[in-house]
Amino acid sequence: MHRLALLLVLLLAACATHSMMVVPATQWQPKDPALQEKARVLRQVSRSVGEAAARECRRRLRSANCDFVILVDPSSKAPANAFLTLDEDGRPLIIFTQPMIASAQNAEEMAFVMGHEVAHHILGHIARQAENSRESARIFGELAREQGKDDAGVESAQALGAEVGAQNYTREFELEADRLGTKITHAAGYDPLVGMVFFQRIPDPGDRFLATHPPNAKRVEVVLQTARQLGLR
Repeated sequence: MHRLALLLVLLLAACATHSMMVVPATQWQPKDPALQEKARVLRQVSRSVGEAAARECRRRLRSANCDFVILVDPSSKAPANAFLTLDEDGRPLIIFTQPMIASAQNAEEMAFVMGHEVAHHILGHIARQAENSRESARIFGELAREQGKDDAGVESAQALGAEVGAQNYTREFELEADRLGTKITHAAGYDPLVGMVFFQRIPDPGDRFLATHPPNAKRVEVVLQTARQLGLR
């Protein structure tokens, strides 16, 4: 793999802008014995989910980059997180932080989280969110001009519009990724009903305005519906 052990500056929806050093999951060698076992599980899950995701990606998007790369941010100080970004060639990178890996209680949870993130790429959520942000910024800017705002006021309105546009469909995107991620997790040989227990341990955003994620109960409901369609219940 080329250009993987590099300093990434990540600008992602629902993630703060920050920089980090990342390493391929296949090369991550933690010193902690407990993490060594988690690293082994991550490598196994990465192979299985990566293959299932690539098949689904190529089936849906013949022209898209379906070469998924799983990376690890080995910092123990990073927040527990897993997310999607793209490299300069458009290749999808799924980054797990060490605390996220440590928090996974089994391979199913790790696979479920990974399936959710690869689904974001297959569903084109980064591009769709960027377009939503641009369009909302344009609309807010035009409204500000009609109200007689000066350049600074228009710029402020555009910034607010970009934020609203970026987050307006984020919860919908998360549910879409939960649906497809459930299918990918199952196709990879893992039980999404076991994996979704992860939702019971993360903070519930509820129905807060501009919350980036839907209520946990809604996400569980979507997973259960999809599982029934797959004949798992």
